[in-house]
Amino acid sequence: MRAVIQRVKWAKVTVEGAIIGEIQTGIMTLLGIGAGDTLETAKKILTKINALRIFTDEAGKMNLSLSQVGGAHLIISQFTLYGDTSSGNRPSFIKAKKPEAAERLYLEAVAFARTLGTPVETGPFQADMKVELLNDGPVTLIIESEAHRELS
Repeated sequence: MRAVIQRVKWAKVTVEGAIIGEIQTGIMTLLGIGAGDTLETAKKILTKINALRIFTDEAGKMNLSLSQVGGAHLIISQFTLYGDTSSGNRPSFIKAKKPEAAERLYLEAVAFARTLGTPVETGPFQADMKVELLNDGPVTLIIESEAHRELS
């Protein structure tokens, strides 16, 4: 699993001009699901994201987690994070989980994220989405699971 996370002042996702998910202060995650990923993989990554100390404290140091700042989490499915461009100019997505299985896992992952006590918004799976955000910092991190490293 690959997650690109950004600390944001705000973020929103729209589909056909309608806002589907929107947060203020928090984390916007682009979540790519790989062929070897399971719900356990997702739980580890989402627990890690929720606990990351990437928000500034009163001394200006990145020392606070999402829940400590009362933030929210916007999770967007992003299979293109598994685009392999090592050969040719057209990305290959063979390392991404197949769409039906990926959608089930994405929905289970979002349900789990909601149990962590932080408000969670999402974008619809396999939709043509427009994502807007104001990156705060900017702070952008990439988290990859062990399952991803085994496929590489």
